[in-house]
Amino acid sequence: MNHKVDTVTAGRRVVIAEDSVLLLAGLTKLLESAGFEVAATAADATALLAAVEREQPDVVIADVRMPPTHTDEGIKAALVIRSQWPEVAVLVLSQYVEERYAADLLSTNTTGVGYLLKDRVADIEEFIAALRRVCSGATVVDPQVISQLLRRRRDPLAALSAREQEVLAFIASGHSNAAIARTLVVSEAAVGKHVGNIFAKLRLPQADDTNRRVLAVLAYLRGAAYSRG
Repeated sequence: MNHKVDTVTAGRRVVIAEDSVLLLAGLTKLLESAGFEVAATAADATALLAAVEREQPDVVIADVRMPPTHTDEGIKAALVIRSQWPEVAVLVLSQYVEERYAADLLSTNTTGVGYLLKDRVADIEEFIAALRRVCSGATVVDPQVISQLLRRRRDPLAALSAREQEVLAFIASGHSNAAIARTLVVSEAAVGKHVGNIFAKLRLPQADDTNRRVLAVLAYLRGAAYSRG
C-alpha cells in the first residue's frame, strides 16, 4: 500500500528496535513506503543505543520488552535516549497496557514521544499518522491506556463527564481540537469548552495549552501507575 508522503515524513531517518524478525520486516517495509528512511535496526537494547549514537536519527521505534530478559530493556533504553539525545523523537510499542512504563517515558520529556500498543500497527493509516505526530513534536498515548486508567481511577476522574473522558482520550492520542471536533462531529468551540473543563477539574496550573494537555495525560498515568505501588 502506498502512503502519502508529507513534509513531516519526507527525509526522516528512523531506527527500529524489535527482536521479532517478522514484525521488524513489516515495520521496515511500512515505514519506507510512507517515506521514512530506515537508517538502522536493532534486536536488543545495547544495539539500539549504539545505533542511535552512530546514526543520530530523527525518530526511534522501540519495543518495551527486548532481549535478553524480555522485561524492561526496551523502555530503559528509550529513557536513556530521552536523556542523552532529547532531540530524537521516541515511539515505544508494547504488547500490553503497562501504565508505569508509559508514565516513566512521559515524565522525562514530553516533546516528540509516544506509547502505543503493537495492535495499532495493524491499522496502517492510524499508525503512520501517530508516528508523524510524534515526529512533529507531539505526545501520543494509546487510547487503551487512557481507557484502562479511566476504569481504575475514581478521583478526580469521577468528576469528568463521559464526553470529557472521550475528549481526553483524543488528547492523549495527539489530536488537535480541530481534529477532535471533526471526529466527534461537533464544533471546535464545543471541544475547547470540554478541554477547559478537563483542565479545571484536574486543577492543572496555568500554562500554555500544549503543556496543560500533556499534564492532563500525565495526571492519569502517574495516578494509576504509582497509586498501586
